[in-house]
Amino acid sequence: MERIVIRRMEPDEAPHLRDLFYRSKAYWGYDEAFMQAVRAELGIQPEEIISGWVYGLVDHTGRILGYYHLLAKDDHLHLEDLFIEPDCIGKGYGRRLFDHAVETARALGYSSFTFESDPNAEGFYLQLGAIRIGEHESIIPGRFIPHMVYNFPP
Repeated sequence: MERIVIRRMEPDEAPHLRDLFYRSKAYWGYDEAFMQAVRAELGIQPEEIISGWVYGLVDHTGRILGYYHLLAKDDHLHLEDLFIEPDCIGKGYGRRLFDHAVETARALGYSSFTFESDPNAEGFYLQLGAIRIGEHESIIPGRFIPHMVYNFPP
């Protein structure tokens, strides 16, 4: 059985997480112009790893299979990122990271978190029990980003 652990990420792993983010986003078939805009605009920085809660799913070779990033915003917690390597999608790793994010948030004293979902991943989050609470138009006209909340079960 392959040994896979979830551990806190280190600031020097930020470039690996940015590359993982990009590969995971590209999985959905976005065109190159969109992907370049995303690369320029998004991606975790070392200081965000220091100041937030960033955990990765790591296999026995040290390969990061996915990660999430929780960030305190005003009076609530936000799930900033949750990305999985494309060759690992569909293996339950996203659920495992999501559940860990919930455990981390509970330990921090929260009972819910908000997040924005890629439109292609919305179904995954809805299956987990998240609720769509709004949306905004993305940089692609006609493409809308769901705003979601996940209220932790008792």
